[in-house]
Amino acid sequence: MDRPNFDRLVKDGLPAVTPVIHVLDVGQALRNIDTVEGAGCPGAFLINHDFPMEDFLPVLREVRAARTDLWLGVNFLAQTGGVGFPVLGQLAQEGCRIDAYWADDARIDEREEAQAEAEQIARIRAQSGWGGLYLGGVAFKKQRPVNPEDHAEAARKALLYMDVVCTSGIATGQEADLTKIENFRAALGDAPLALASGITPENAHLYAPLVDIFLVATGINFDGDFHNIDPARLNALLEVTRNARKGAHP
Repeated sequence: MDRPNFDRLVKDGLPAVTPVIHVLDVGQALRNIDTVEGAGCPGAFLINHDFPMEDFLPVLREVRAARTDLWLGVNFLAQTGGVGFPVLGQLAQEGCRIDAYWADDARIDEREEAQAEAEQIARIRAQSGWGGLYLGGVAFKKQRPVNPEDHAEAARKALLYMDVVCTSGIATGQEADLTKIENFRAALGDAPLALASGITPENAHLYAPLVDIFLVATGINFDGDFHNIDPARLNALLEVTRNARKGAHP
């Protein structure tokens, strides 16, 4: 665990809100980042839903050059850390700092004792020279289904291979089953847990005592707009998290 990196996100026992920006271009990304920073969020994630990873890299370079102090995470859509870490290492060598990588699939198999794919990704990460925070998707949307009775085992196995275990509901914009999050929390103990779908100002109070980081997009965007954050909804979500302490689940 890169504790100083993680502590920048989570302070005073409150869950961190790191909005996810579905990037169209540099200007749109920066406008949304201004909204995120203006609301007082500790950072943001950028994701390339609309174009390939190769076209995303120039955008990342320009965003970092324009916002040198921003805590910035990325998701390379549909790419594991095995693909992402070498790219992040190259960006770092160029002076383009990326603080966190979120992969939808950390390649954890709760059915197996040995985690060959996760081990390989860990080796690639070490060899890449990239030193940021790794959030790995476990029992995550659009990946191989995991039986609910195996959620706790998946979470426990994941602990060895990432800094923050990240899970979700069944689809983008779909809230996670609360029992699933409770089971992840119990399995992880004090280790960090991130939730990455279906969070809204209306339901965040259910998850805030259990989760360390909220990765949220559609729940705070303007209605019918996949790409732009509504400042009013973001502020409403932050107000919920400010009133909820982790570990204080009713």
